[in-house]
Amino acid sequence: MKEHNYYIYITTNPNKTVFYVGVTNNLKRRIEEHYANRGQAKTFAGRYYCYNLVYWENFKYIDKAIAREKELKGWKREKKDILINSFNPNWDFLSTEVGVSFDSSLRSDDDSSLRSDDDSSLRSE
Repeated sequence: MKEHNYYIYITTNPNKTVFYVGVTNNLKRRIEEHYANRGQAKTFAGRYYCYNLVYWENFKYIDKAIAREKELKGWKREKKDILINSFNPNWDFLSTEVGVSFDSSLRSDDDSSLRSDDDSSLRSE
């Protein structure tokens, strides 16, 4: 099996109440795609504005990355919180660390008035 760079990652919304767990071979491009899809109901990350990177892991083999993604998707919120705290204790938005810079002129008006569901802390994909 050929070695490449694959990533599993966790993004969250600006209020840090919803998580999205994904896998990609290009973390920068994928975070930019999540940002471009913000507010669009057609995707989970878009619907809940999950474009802020808070965690990632790097893998050489896609099968290992996919297995880890599935593992994290099966975790409860509390366990994901512990994982993020171990990597990013301040819960900083890490997009700039992977080369992503969100252009404020492209921000949606909806970003300032994000939906606040009572059970949003339970949402995760």
